[in-house]
Amino acid sequence: MNNSFRQGARVWYIPDGYLPTPTGEPGALISHEAVCLLNVTRQTANVTLTVFFEDREPIRDIRFTLGAERTWHVRLDKPEALGGVEIPRGVPYALRVECDVPVIVQHSRMDVSQPSLALFTTMGWPGE
Repeated sequence: MNNSFRQGARVWYIPDGYLPTPTGEPGALISHEAVCLLNVTRQTANVTLTVFFEDREPIRDIRFTLGAERTWHVRLDKPEALGGVEIPRGVPYALRVECDVPVIVQHSRMDVSQPSLALFTTMGWPGE
């Protein structure tokens, strides 16, 4: 195997975050975003998120672990997944994901604020 093949990075950036305001009937789909993390190493990953905003101080040190050889879709509208931290809805933000082992990061958004819902996903930008 080619040793130069990278299986992730320790720092990732997601510049376009935005949790749409919920709409619809109870039990309907809810607009949300998720950071999908993949750890292909044989070590548990210690993950730290920082949330950046246009007009306020960042939310720092959101910490959780990702098991070895595991994946986790972290719903960003669920404070219980973020150690009780609530990311505000209707406010643009960006994320930095830092880990102590290389991981792979993908970002997804489901927006059901209009009749024909929208779903997009994109890879994060790996940093140094």
